[in-house]
Order: sequence, then C-alpha cells, then structure tokens
Amino acid sequence: MSTAIIIPARYNSSRFPGKPLAILDDKSILQHVYDSATKASSKNDTVVVATEDERIEKHCKKHDMRCVMTSEDCETGTDRIVDALDIIREEPEYIVNLQGDAPFTPPAFIRAVLDTLAIHKEFDIVTPVEQLSWDALDKMRIHKAVEPFSGTTAILGEGNKALWFSKQILPAIRNESEFRKKSNLSPVCRHIGLYGFKRESLERYAALEPSRYEKLEGLEQLRALQAGMNIKCIFVDYKGLPSFSGIDTPEDLEQARKILKEHGEWKNEKQQYSIGENETENEEEQQNTDENE
Repeated sequence: MSTAIIIPARYNSSRFPGKPLAILDDKSILQHVYDSATKASSKNDTVVVATEDERIEKHCKKHDMRCVMTSEDCETGTDRIVDALDIIREEPEYIVNLQGDAPFTPPAFIRAVLDTLAIHKEFDIVTPVEQLSWDALDKMRIHKAVEPFSGTTAILGEGNKALWFSKQILPAIRNESEFRKKSNLSPVCRHIGLYGFKRESLERYAALEPSRYEKLEGLEQLRALQAGMNIKCIFVDYKGLPSFSGIDTPEDLEQARKILKEHGEWKNEKQQYSIGENETENEEEQQNTDENE
C-alpha cells in the first residue's frame, strides 16, 4: 500500500509562537516528531512536513527533513494536509496526520494506525485511544479543574467504532467505588490525537463544513462523526512510559523536558499497541448497576 505521513507544523500558534522550532533536549520539537515518523515508515512511505512559514521550511532543509509550503489560509492541520497532497508528487492511498507538536508519539502507534487502515477498509478514519488507569483518571480530573479543555475522551461501540469524543470526561461513572474494586483500569478512554485516513475519506472530510459540535467542543473529529463517517479506534499501551499529548504552551515544554530527563531516550521497543475488543465494556455489570438505580 502507498502511504504518506504528513506533519502539519504551524509557526504562528497563539499560545506558543514558534512552537515547532522550540528546543527539546538537543533537537527541535519538529525534529523529534519527524524522527518518530521515519521510524514508523516503511521504504515506500512518504514523510513530509507541511507548513506555512519560511522559518520552518529553512529549519527542515537544514536538517534534511522533506517539507512543502502550504497556504496561510489553512484553518486546521487537516486542511494543511489536504493542501500538501496537492503539492507532493506521490498519490498515497492512506494518509496519517501526525501533529507537529507531539514529540512523544511512539512510532509503533503510527504504524498501528497505518496497518489498521489496510486491514479495516470499511472505516474512513483510524485513531488510537488509551484506556486510563484509575490513577491516570484522577490526574486528568485534577488537570481539568485548571485546564478544562485539555485532554479528550472517547466513547466506543461494537468493534471499537467511535461513537463520540468530548472534552468532558466520559462516561460518567455511577458507583465508581465498586468499579475500582474490580479492575485497575477505569472505563474512560483518553483519545490520542493521531489520525489515519483513506485518501477518499480525507477528501470527503475536507469538503465538509465545520459541524455544530465541532465548533462547540473544538474537536475536528466530530465533523466526521456528524457526517456519518466511520472512525475505528485502536487500543494502545505506553508500557509504563508516561503518556504525553501535544505541547501547547511553554509550560508543556518544560514538562516534556522533565520527562526526557527522567526517562532518557524514548524507548521505542517498549511502545506497543493492541487491536482488541473494547476492554472498557462489561455489559452484565452495567446492567446490574442500572437495575439497582
């Protein structure tokens, strides 16, 4: 299969201007992301940065990273990817949207998205989720008290088909203490902002107007769901390494530096994924809980 991993990298971030070029350890954030993409790619895959800024283009040339200049009018990373597809010479069948501010994205997760796209052709989009431990859920709740629009959760249906995504912590958990006794894992799935598209699905998505709930929540994937597109979620496991989403602020960068100092080089061999049934569902337990309302 022909695939492209495209990295949208915008210089003019409102909360952190110049973010892709900020230094993390001895490399820029963008270099870390590009390294993950190349480790995940096979010989015939395309890896390219898509940007609107000449400073990022110059940085890419200096460090042998392929880059294309896209329109300044692209409103989202997905729009920038579509613009990049019109520029590159390749015609990929599958495309991964790898955010340029996510330096800790494990290469195995990227590969998992691509492999799943090839296996489950009935889905338009593939994206990873992480089932949170109770400790991780507690930490998310604390963080959301300060940053309510940080972190995204996912609700899954049969076959791990995405039903909904939200900046709220979903699902609400009645009788939580009982669930805590039965498993070390909570029923909450954190969404990881990595997307794989079939080419025709990406083009269809890009032609859609932003949806009502996309605007309310600030989540692009809700546009696809409201249009009836099928999103497949895959469960991934960080295997003890800290899960860290994209860098949005200078404070996030400092936190990322602490993680690198503590864990050293990102250990790719420990980063694994699984494509299994939804481990968060236990219909019999839920039925019993509902009957006791």
